Amino acid sequence: MLTITGQSISSEIAIGMIRFYRHKKNIVNDAVAADPDGELSRYQVAYHNAMEQLQLLHDKTLEQIGAEEAEIFEMHRMLLSDRQFHHAILHSIIQDHKTAEYAIYSVGEELWNRFIHMEDPYIQARGADIQDIMNRLLFLLSGKKESSMDATEPFILMAEDLSPSETVQLNSAKLLGFITRQGSPYSHTAILAKTMNVPALMHIDIKESWDGHPAIIDGEKQCVYIDPPKELIEKYRIKQASMKKKRAELHALKTLPAVTLDGHSVAIYANINAPADIKSAIDQGSEGIGLFRSEFLYLNTQEYPDEEVQYQIYRRVLEQMPGKHVVIRTLDLGADKKSPYLALEPEENPALGYRAIRICLSRPELFKIQLRALLRAGAHGQLHIMFPMITSLWEVRRAKELVTECKAELSAEQAVYGNPILGIMIETPAAVMVAEDLAKEVDFFSIGTNDLAQYTLALDRNNAKLHDFFDPHHPALIRMIRMVVDAAHKEGIPVSICGESGADLTLTRTFMEMGIDALSVAPNSILPLKKAIREISLN
Repeated sequence: MLTITGQSISSEIAIGMIRFYRHKKNIVNDAVAADPDGELSRYQVAYHNAMEQLQLLHDKTLEQIGAEEAEIFEMHRMLLSDRQFHHAILHSIIQDHKTAEYAIYSVGEELWNRFIHMEDPYIQARGADIQDIMNRLLFLLSGKKESSMDATEPFILMAEDLSPSETVQLNSAKLLGFITRQGSPYSHTAILAKTMNVPALMHIDIKESWDGHPAIIDGEKQCVYIDPPKELIEKYRIKQASMKKKRAELHALKTLPAVTLDGHSVAIYANINAPADIKSAIDQGSEGIGLFRSEFLYLNTQEYPDEEVQYQIYRRVLEQMPGKHVVIRTLDLGADKKSPYLALEPEENPALGYRAIRICLSRPELFKIQLRALLRAGAHGQLHIMFPMITSLWEVRRAKELVTECKAELSAEQAVYGNPILGIMIETPAAVMVAEDLAKEVDFFSIGTNDLAQYTLALDRNNAKLHDFFDPHHPALIRMIRMVVDAAHKEGIPVSICGESGADLTLTRTFMEMGIDALSVAPNSILPLKKAIREISLN
């Protein structure tokens, strides 16, 4: 028996036979086109066929998996039709006389490289979507069919990597789990795997010789057993049954409140990266959205998204959470999250540099596009607008002034808009120290424990070498959080914990004793957190 460790996206178990998935590759050789007009025509046909295929994939995913997962392919359509991406390919064919294949490959590779060199793992994972779109166009130009796998028996799929398109076209009724060499927990493929309720183990040094061999994926231990003995297989079948029972017990908590044994309650919200994550939040019993990271809108395009594009997406989020609390954080670009249209210069200390609210306040013409879209969307639900990276009182006041300006503009245009609640993220020591003053200016606080820990402990939380120095239980952090809670409650405004610490069950009692009003966590942390709260007695 072989035991190989990797990176897991869930604690699920899979037991079955391995089937190796062989990709068909597109090789781009010729760069110079003999007939540019002919190449342009070939590209245009491939482009329109790709749009049709993506629509079919969207419809299939909508029918077989769900609306949120189907949005992945709507996003692919948006990326494919992005004006700058599309025009860059056209320019390469028409002006540079390149073949359609070379134009698609070169433009796609440039964009892919831009994504994968960002530090944020969620943004890095969007590179896989670029490759998926690029490969779709190349396959259409080549006349080949994409790889497919039909199976009559349950199987564990092994591959170098899987695109979202490949994942959704697998026979989900037979698929037990994934083993891949590449991939990311933040990829759309991982999101689909979670929704399909199958384990996925990534960063495995796969061997084609394992094809046809029995295996066990242990998501909790983040490993795969190749050729396990019968007694180990039986042990894992028993464990599978036990996990299924525990999941049912947790699911029974979905509609119950998060309240301690002695009657102290707290709201539990979900953190999401995109509208596609809402289904998971609802399935886990979230009481609302505590953090919608709006930056995905800006990182998935080659140009700043206009007001109407943003409005439609914000409105969709609110309409999918009717009557529930929804917090949308304003643009939080900069540092490791860069977009070409912002033309941000390299910085020696980007985490301490030109980012988030600093970009927004120095480029109000861009910020107001987002604020107008948010205000209009606010007419369709319980919207809370949250400003990130606050360090000073003047920043909050200036942001509020811009909101007021946008309301006046919309009123003059006779446009319908809401009156969202305004709040801030407390994620810098400076904000902690002036929390009493800030609480007089806003309607709520959300403590961003990830960045607050980074800035307080003076360490880069993305630096693997500093892992042992990162301590979410550090007394300085706990005291700071308590200071913020006291300042908020003194002014009668609610305060939530938003960050990985919110899901840390070793801190749950501490937060409850402080009087935290809400905890905002990843969707898959909601039910375990609710269970822990319902077993606590504070008296």
